[in-house]
Amino acid sequence: MTRRAACAVLVCLLAAPAAAQDATQAVPPPAPVTAVPLGPLGGPSGAPPAAASSTPPATGSSNGPSTGTPFAPAPAPPEAWLPRGTADLQALDKVNARNATLTVKVGQSATFGSLTITVQACMVRQPDQPQDAAAFLVITDSHSGEPGFSGWMVADAPSVSMLQNPIYDIRVTACRT
Repeated sequence: MTRRAACAVLVCLLAAPAAAQDATQAVPPPAPVTAVPLGPLGGPSGAPPAAASSTPPATGSSNGPSTGTPFAPAPAPPEAWLPRGTADLQALDKVNARNATLTVKVGQSATFGSLTITVQACMVRQPDQPQDAAAFLVITDSHSGEPGFSGWMVADAPSVSMLQNPIYDIRVTACRT
């Protein structure tokens, strides 16, 4: 190696740390990281994960109204239920494996085994809502000491409120006019 080549290598080696140090000082420090609360789907709360990206949506496709936000919240559904005059009930005798469909008008009673079932109200959701029915039932057992029931039974969620009887099971299937 010639003296000139050796000097060039030495100058490069000596200058490299200084150049690297100057380069690190010229680069701005990274921006501070701020915490973003996450919503139930893993994206920022208040927006779906797709809305968190900085890439604008493709033109020609619309995911919602053009209000400046990609997704607008849906209007609150009405919570009104419509009254009906007749309740359809499914009754089961768990001991004898006997079942029956009972049709009881609001304000009247029916019997199944030792149970007396009185329907005090029967309601359905509005037509623009998912179908469901609920009835207010008063159930008494003629056997002393057996549990009764008084309350709303919902067709789509029978386990939420149910008759807890060792022999009988009653559930609402529908409400009709």
